[in-house]
Amino acid sequence: MFVSEKQIEIRYAETDQMGVVYHANYLVWMEIGRTKLISDLGYNYAGLEEQGYLAPVLDVSVQYKKAMRYGQVATVRTWIESHSKLRTTYGYEILHEDGSVAATGTTLHTLVNKDTFRPTPLSKIDPEWDAKYLQIARTQN
Repeated sequence: MFVSEKQIEIRYAETDQMGVVYHANYLVWMEIGRTKLISDLGYNYAGLEEQGYLAPVLDVSVQYKKAMRYGQVATVRTWIESHSKLRTTYGYEILHEDGSVAATGTTLHTLVNKDTFRPTPLSKIDPEWDAKYLQIARTQN
């Protein structure tokens, strides 16, 4: 299984009044992880947008395990959980510096035409990218 990793230095602005990372920031980190995974595979999400396609989030799930705090470094691990004709599920693990799990999650996406918002298979836009996702997906549909 191909796993991309991205380290993020936790900024003070990402914490709440209790001094822990505000829960919504994990979603931002997951987006950073997706972008890094796509880049590590040699593709470019911005290129899809330039061609007139978007990949909206259909569903998100996050399980918070252990709080993170200002000054720590989070490691976001990202992989393709599953990939089918119209849907891709990304998996995430956000780790503390000691390797303990701070959070896990998934996001489900579909690719749509920017103008019509009609779903479009990745295989029709970039067959090589689609094949790579199928190859590295943790679970097969």
